[in-house]
Amino acid sequence: MLLRRFSDWPGYGLSSPFDEIDRIRREMDRLSAGLGRGVFSQPRAGVFPLMNITDRGDAYVVRAELPGMKADEIEISITRDTLALSGERKIAAESKNAKYHRKEREAGKFSRIVTLPGEISTETVEATCADGILTVVLTKSEKAKPKQISIKSE
Repeated sequence: MLLRRFSDWPGYGLSSPFDEIDRIRREMDRLSAGLGRGVFSQPRAGVFPLMNITDRGDAYVVRAELPGMKADEIEISITRDTLALSGERKIAAESKNAKYHRKEREAGKFSRIVTLPGEISTETVEATCADGILTVVLTKSEKAKPKQISIKSE
Protein backbone atom coordinates (compact mmCIF):
# COMPACT_ATOMS: atom_id res chain seq x y z
CA MET A 1 0.00 0.00 0.00
CA LEU A 2 1.35 3.39 -0.98
CA LEU A 3 0.71 6.28 1.39
CA ARG A 4 1.23 9.88 0.40
CA ARG A 5 1.36 13.06 2.41
CA PHE A 6 -1.86 15.05 2.22
CA SER A 7 -0.07 18.04 0.72
CA ASP A 8 0.71 15.95 -2.37
CA TRP A 9 -2.80 14.49 -2.63
CA PRO A 10 -4.03 14.79 -5.75
CA GLY A 11 -2.10 17.40 -7.59
CA TYR A 12 -1.46 19.90 -4.81
CA GLY A 13 2.27 19.27 -5.01
CA LEU A 14 2.20 19.04 -8.85
CA SER A 15 4.51 16.02 -8.73
CA SER A 16 5.36 13.54 -11.44
CA PRO A 17 3.99 9.99 -11.11
CA PHE A 18 7.63 8.80 -10.94
CA ASP A 19 8.60 11.00 -7.98
CA GLU A 20 7.58 8.32 -5.46
CA ILE A 21 9.63 5.67 -7.29
CA ASP A 22 12.61 8.04 -7.38
CA ARG A 23 12.24 8.69 -3.64
CA ILE A 24 12.18 4.93 -2.93
CA ARG A 25 15.28 4.41 -5.12
CA ARG A 26 17.15 7.13 -3.22
CA GLU A 27 16.15 5.56 0.10
CA MET A 28 17.32 2.10 -1.08
CA ASP A 29 20.67 3.60 -2.20
CA ARG A 30 21.07 5.23 1.20
CA LEU A 31 20.32 1.95 3.02
CA SER A 32 22.63 -0.13 0.83
CA ALA A 33 25.48 2.36 1.35
CA GLY A 34 25.21 1.57 5.06
CA LEU A 35 26.04 -2.07 4.34
CA GLY A 36 29.57 -1.16 3.29
CA ARG A 37 29.11 -0.89 -0.45
CA GLY A 38 26.42 -0.13 -2.99
CA VAL A 39 24.43 -2.74 -4.85
CA PHE A 40 26.30 -2.37 -8.14
CA SER A 41 29.72 -1.31 -6.88
CA GLN A 42 32.99 -3.08 -7.61
CA PRO A 43 34.27 -5.51 -4.98
CA ARG A 44 36.61 -3.93 -2.46
CA ALA A 45 40.13 -5.07 -1.88
CA GLY A 46 40.42 -7.29 1.12
CA VAL A 47 42.65 -9.69 2.96
CA PHE A 48 40.60 -12.81 2.27
CA PRO A 49 41.64 -14.92 -0.74
CA LEU A 50 39.52 -15.08 -3.87
CA MET A 51 38.65 -18.68 -4.79
CA ASN A 52 37.46 -20.84 -7.66
CA ILE A 53 36.01 -24.27 -6.82
CA THR A 54 35.48 -26.80 -9.60
CA ASP A 55 33.99 -30.28 -9.60
CA ARG A 56 36.21 -32.73 -11.47
CA GLY A 57 33.82 -35.66 -10.98
CA ASP A 58 35.96 -37.61 -8.52
CA ALA A 59 37.26 -34.57 -6.65
CA TYR A 60 36.72 -30.88 -5.92
CA VAL A 61 39.58 -28.59 -6.93
CA VAL A 62 39.97 -25.34 -4.98
CA ARG A 63 42.23 -22.59 -6.33
CA ALA A 64 42.83 -19.60 -4.07
CA GLU A 65 44.76 -16.43 -4.88
CA LEU A 66 47.38 -15.78 -2.22
CA PRO A 67 50.03 -13.61 -3.87
CA GLY A 68 53.29 -13.20 -2.01
CA MET A 69 52.53 -15.92 0.54
CA LYS A 70 54.64 -19.00 1.14
CA ALA A 71 53.22 -22.48 1.74
CA ASP A 72 54.28 -22.50 5.42
CA GLU A 73 52.29 -19.29 6.05
CA ILE A 74 48.96 -20.90 5.10
CA GLU A 75 46.90 -23.18 7.32
CA ILE A 76 44.39 -25.62 5.83
CA SER A 77 41.88 -27.66 7.80
CA ILE A 78 39.23 -30.01 6.49
CA THR A 79 36.17 -31.67 7.95
CA ARG A 80 33.47 -33.76 6.26
CA ASP A 81 32.31 -31.09 3.78
CA THR A 82 34.15 -27.96 4.91
CA LEU A 83 37.46 -26.41 3.88
CA ALA A 84 39.02 -23.70 6.05
CA LEU A 85 41.96 -21.53 4.94
CA SER A 86 43.68 -19.12 7.30
CA GLY A 87 46.90 -17.21 7.59
CA GLU A 88 48.33 -13.74 7.71
CA ARG A 89 49.27 -11.61 4.73
CA LYS A 90 52.21 -9.34 5.46
CA ILE A 91 53.18 -6.40 3.30
CA ALA A 92 56.51 -4.63 3.64
CA ALA A 93 56.10 -1.28 5.36
CA GLU A 94 56.60 1.90 3.40
CA SER A 95 58.60 4.80 4.76
CA LYS A 96 56.86 6.97 7.33
CA ASN A 97 56.77 9.86 4.85
CA ALA A 98 54.99 7.85 2.13
CA LYS A 99 51.82 9.48 0.83
CA TYR A 100 49.54 7.06 -0.95
CA HIS A 101 47.78 7.96 -4.15
CA ARG A 102 45.87 4.68 -3.92
CA LYS A 103 46.05 1.91 -1.33
CA GLU A 104 44.24 -1.31 -2.26
CA ARG A 105 46.52 -4.05 -0.94
CA GLU A 106 45.47 -5.10 2.53
CA ALA A 107 47.57 -6.79 5.18
CA GLY A 108 46.36 -8.76 8.14
CA LYS A 109 44.96 -12.06 9.28
CA PHE A 110 42.41 -13.85 7.15
CA SER A 111 40.17 -16.83 7.52
CA ARG A 112 37.92 -18.27 4.86
CA ILE A 113 35.55 -21.22 5.39
CA VAL A 114 33.82 -22.84 2.42
CA THR A 115 31.16 -25.54 2.54
CA LEU A 116 31.49 -27.99 -0.34
CA PRO A 117 28.50 -29.64 -2.06
CA GLY A 118 29.43 -33.13 -0.83
CA GLU A 119 31.56 -35.02 1.65
CA ILE A 120 35.27 -35.43 1.03
CA SER A 121 37.84 -38.01 1.99
CA THR A 122 40.24 -36.31 4.39
CA GLU A 123 42.97 -38.92 3.88
CA THR A 124 43.67 -38.10 0.22
CA VAL A 125 43.87 -34.29 0.23
CA GLU A 126 46.68 -32.75 -1.83
CA ALA A 127 47.76 -29.11 -1.63
CA THR A 128 50.34 -27.20 -3.67
CA CYS A 129 51.29 -23.53 -3.79
CA ALA A 130 52.94 -22.04 -6.88
CA ASP A 131 53.07 -18.50 -8.28
CA GLY A 132 50.68 -17.16 -5.63
CA ILE A 133 47.98 -19.77 -6.36
CA LEU A 134 47.11 -22.36 -3.73
CA THR A 135 45.61 -25.49 -5.31
CA VAL A 136 43.84 -27.99 -3.06
CA VAL A 137 42.52 -31.26 -4.54
CA LEU A 138 39.81 -32.77 -2.32
CA THR A 139 38.85 -36.32 -3.31
CA LYS A 140 35.16 -37.06 -2.84
CA SER A 141 34.20 -39.74 -0.34
CA GLU A 142 32.65 -42.90 -1.74
CA LYS A 143 29.25 -41.77 -0.44
CA ALA A 144 29.47 -38.49 -2.36
CA LYS A 145 30.66 -39.89 -5.70
CA PRO A 146 27.96 -40.25 -8.36
CA LYS A 147 26.94 -43.83 -9.04
CA GLN A 148 25.91 -45.26 -12.38
CA ILE A 149 22.69 -47.26 -12.03
CA SER A 150 21.96 -49.94 -14.60
CA ILE A 151 18.37 -50.45 -15.63
CA LYS A 152 17.11 -53.99 -15.96
CA SER A 153 14.54 -54.78 -18.59
CA GLU A 154 11.77 -57.26 -17.85
